[in-house]
Amino acid sequence: MINDSLLKLNVQLLREVLEFKIPTDALLSKFFRENRKLQFTDRGIIAETVYTILRNYYKLSTAIEIKNTFTLIAYVWLHYLKTPPSELSKLKSIKLAVIETLPRVNENTIEFPEWIKNRLSKNLPEAEIKNLSKAMEQQAPLTLRVNTLKMSVSEVHKVLNAEGIKSELTKFSPFGITLENKADLMRNKLFLDGAIEVQDEASQLAGILLEPKRSEMVVDFCAGSGGKTLLFGMLMKNTGRIYAFDINERRLGNLTPRLARSGLSNVYPQLIESENDSKIKRLHGKIDKVFVDAPCLGLGTLRRNPDLKFRYNEESLLQINEQQLSILSAASKLVKSGGKIVYATCSILREENQDIVEKFLAAESDFRLIDIGQIPVLEKLKLTDSRFLTLSPAVHGTDGFFAAVIEKIT
Repeated sequence: MINDSLLKLNVQLLREVLEFKIPTDALLSKFFRENRKLQFTDRGIIAETVYTILRNYYKLSTAIEIKNTFTLIAYVWLHYLKTPPSELSKLKSIKLAVIETLPRVNENTIEFPEWIKNRLSKNLPEAEIKNLSKAMEQQAPLTLRVNTLKMSVSEVHKVLNAEGIKSELTKFSPFGITLENKADLMRNKLFLDGAIEVQDEASQLAGILLEPKRSEMVVDFCAGSGGKTLLFGMLMKNTGRIYAFDINERRLGNLTPRLARSGLSNVYPQLIESENDSKIKRLHGKIDKVFVDAPCLGLGTLRRNPDLKFRYNEESLLQINEQQLSILSAASKLVKSGGKIVYATCSILREENQDIVEKFLAAESDFRLIDIGQIPVLEKLKLTDSRFLTLSPAVHGTDGFFAAVIEKIT
C-alpha cells in the first residue's frame, strides 16, 4: 500500500543509489536487511521504483529535476507504476496537482551515456540503437533453468502452473521456463529440492554452446556463483570432472549450497589468485573444454543492472579489455589438441567481444574460430553472423550476450 512512510523510505534509498558509489543490488540487499519488517509487496514497490528511475534516467531528467527525489518518485508511481491518483492524493509529502502538471518525458530519448552511444554507432545503425535502448528500459523477465537430473521441463512447468505461478517455456533454450510475474521462489519446494535455478536464457544458450560430453574434463574459468557450472554438470549427466575457478571467495562460496541442491558430485570449486595461479598451470594441455565467462562491463544486463551505465566510462573499457585478453590467453593453455574454448561476455560492445577474439586469434596461430550456425539448438536464433552468438533483448528477449567457440588445432 502506497503511504508516506513508504515514500520516505524510498527517498532515503534512492538518494544513496544516485550517488553511484555502490552497486544498486548490494544497496537494496543492505536496505532490506535494515528494514526487515517491510512486506514482500512493499519491497517490490521500492525495488521497482528505483530500477524504473535508473532505466529511464535520461528521459526523466527531461521532465523533472532528478535531485528532487520526492517528486521524482511520485512521478514514477503515477506514470510508470500506474498508481491510481486517488492513492497518491492521500500522501502528505507531495502535491498530486503539481505532479500531474509536470511535462511528460521525451520517449525518443536514448537511455545510454554518450560514450556508449558513440561506441555502438560504429557497428549499429541508429534505428537498432534506439530499439536496443527501448528494450533495455523494460523489466527483465524471471527465467529459470530446469535441472533435468531431478525433473523434466514439462513436469516443472506443470507444477508451477498448478501452484498458480504462471509460466511459459523459453523460445530458444530447451531447459528454460519464464515466469509471467515475479515470484518468491526461495521457499519453493522446486528450488529447495534443486529442480530449478534462476538463469537467464542467454546464459543458458551460451553454456549449451560448450557442448560438454560425458566423462570429459571441463573448466569453468570464471565460475562466479556457478550458474553455468551447474548447467555443465547437468549436460554431462554428473560424470567426468568440472573445475570451477574464480578469484572471488564470496562468489565461489555461493556455489556450495547450489551444488548441494543440484545433486552433482562431479564439480570441484577452486579459489585462485589470478589467471596465472599454479592450480591452473598443473592442468595445462589436459582439458577438453574451457568456458571463459570473462569479466566485462555487463552492459548486456542493463535491464537488471541499469546503474552500470553510470558506473563505467571509456577508461573502464580499456582496463577491462586488457584483462579479458589476458584471461583468454591464460585459459587457452589448458586445452588439449582438439579441445575447445568458449569465450563469452554479457556485453553489447564489440570491443569486449569480437575484437578480443580477433586479437587472440591473431596472436595464437594454433587456434581457429568455429562456425556455430549448425548447432541445432541455435538454429531458431537466425544469427546474422554464424561465427558468433550475439543475443539482444531487442531481438531475442534475452540479456545482451556474446559467445564464440575457439578450437585448438595442434
